[in-house]
Amino acid sequence: MDAAREFAIQAARLAASTRCNNVVVLDVSGISPITDFFVVATGTSPRQMRSVSDEIAELGEKSTFAPLSQSGQDGESWMLTDFVDVVVHLFSPDARQYYDLDGLWGDAKVVEWNDAK
Repeated sequence: MDAAREFAIQAARLAASTRCNNVVVLDVSGISPITDFFVVATGTSPRQMRSVSDEIAELGEKSTFAPLSQSGQDGESWMLTDFVDVVVHLFSPDARQYYDLDGLWGDAKVVEWNDAK
């Protein structure tokens, strides 16, 4: 799980460096039967969100985290990339508030990624 945690942190850093806001890494291991980490971020526009999604997919392909699937890239509010152990969610501001994954997964541990090495 250390590799998955590190990849989630790298994905969060990439999202933050490409103008995503409110980037959070949630450790859902032990409470989610399907994945270990969520990376949740708010984008500034659908075009920016698609670019970030593609860049994170490329980041995964360079490591052992090639994306299993992507969805929502044609939409404007929620884009998801599934790396099996890590799932990246990119939201529009309204969709982030509406779906409230942070609240829904409130039992998850928040992973500090700004200062993590």
